[in-house]
Amino acid sequence: MSLSSPQNLRRAALHHPLADAFLEHLTIEKGLSENTLLSYGADIQDFLIFLDAGGLKLEDASQDVLLLYLASLKNRELAGRSLARRLAALRGLFAFGLKEGLLAADPVEFLNNPKLAQTLPEVLTRQEMDAILNRPDLCEKLGFRDRTMLELLYAAGLRVSELCALRPLDFDPQTDILRIFGKGAKERLVPIHATASRFLSDYLQQWRPLFTPADDKVFLNRSGKGLSRQAVWKLIQKYVSEAGIRKNVSPHTFRHSFATHLLDGGADLRVVQMLLGHSDITATEIYTHVQADRLHNIHRQYHPRARGK
Repeated sequence: MSLSSPQNLRRAALHHPLADAFLEHLTIEKGLSENTLLSYGADIQDFLIFLDAGGLKLEDASQDVLLLYLASLKNRELAGRSLARRLAALRGLFAFGLKEGLLAADPVEFLNNPKLAQTLPEVLTRQEMDAILNRPDLCEKLGFRDRTMLELLYAAGLRVSELCALRPLDFDPQTDILRIFGKGAKERLVPIHATASRFLSDYLQQWRPLFTPADDKVFLNRSGKGLSRQAVWKLIQKYVSEAGIRKNVSPHTFRHSFATHLLDGGADLRVVQMLLGHSDITATEIYTHVQADRLHNIHRQYHPRARGK
């Protein structure tokens, strides 16, 4: 059977001691989040199925086999970022195997990552953000909950998973500080402004008890259990639509807007990196490109020599 056979997609789940040890290493020593571990596991599983379809084992994987695998992924029309993610998972797997003495060579060592087109994140203007924040009805518990949720996403640049994981004790109303547990269970402290702090304090004291909490989470659904990421996404879609905004807005758009608006106001890039919880400043630097892109648009729109060109 050909290594690139589509039948490999229909095979049952496979296991390998090296893959299991690597995932255990990521869990215990690296402390990666559950979602990240699931992604790594799925990517490695896909490669194991590919090898099995060709009658090969993980120890047989060579650079040529890796190239065939990447070609098969392209034939499946995977996007560049998906290809890069698959290769990153395998790079980590083989590096771990080499370090532990379980493999004699690393077949991924000399393979280049696919080139990715840089896509700038969607950012809301201050006016658009205000329009969204003002949509929830503050006279009823769901509306007050939603307004508080939106305020925190924008005030602290939270990931949606971080928002859903927030517990009441993670907020210190005396200092207006949130304790956030980000990717890899890394803890960071993020200050929030007075308006967000007031909404959160009022919500926790007056409105959250009305949900009859069944979970130790800040944001609860009608049953008193913690809001899911999907529920947050749907709520944001609702308020974006009601505000008449045509942009493709997700919970992460609030995080992008938070970072961009801070830099617009003169914040230091390193400070924004710390507030976002980025381990590498290159992840934060994309927001400087957002700024530059916006400045170019303003210049083209208003400079007399640039108009109409």
